[in-house]
Amino acid sequence: MKPTLRIVLDTNVLVSALLKGGTPPGQILELVFTGQVKLVLEQQIFQEYRSVLSRSRFGISPLLAEKLLDFLAVASEWVLLPLEEPALEGILDASDLPFARVALAANAWALVTGNQRHFRCLHEYAIPILTPSEFIDLNPRE
Repeated sequence: MKPTLRIVLDTNVLVSALLKGGTPPGQILELVFTGQVKLVLEQQIFQEYRSVLSRSRFGISPLLAEKLLDFLAVASEWVLLPLEEPALEGILDASDLPFARVALAANAWALVTGNQRHFRCLHEYAIPILTPSEFIDLNPRE
């Protein structure tokens, strides 16, 4: 049996998964539900998930959001960020920094995002930055 892939999932992918189930983001979430992929989290990312999923403009049911968050809280791998972290030059959005730091701290298999250019700083660390479609096309679980 192959080891479970550990990935960092940007919030935009999680929201897309809930809004459009059969798309690559939805397929990734299904892989998480079935245990074929494990999300790597830390508290700041989890709080961003909670905050964004509760935005009324997305129309996500509060009950669905809470059930998903409850599942992720238990099924994900939680990491503590080191006190001293590498400088991540060139990050375009400061709110993306926790995702990049977690990917590094956990030595994640990939960071999956709809905004690849936001994470160019990870290229020097050999962590793949993949769109949801690229992740699904790689078919890493087969």
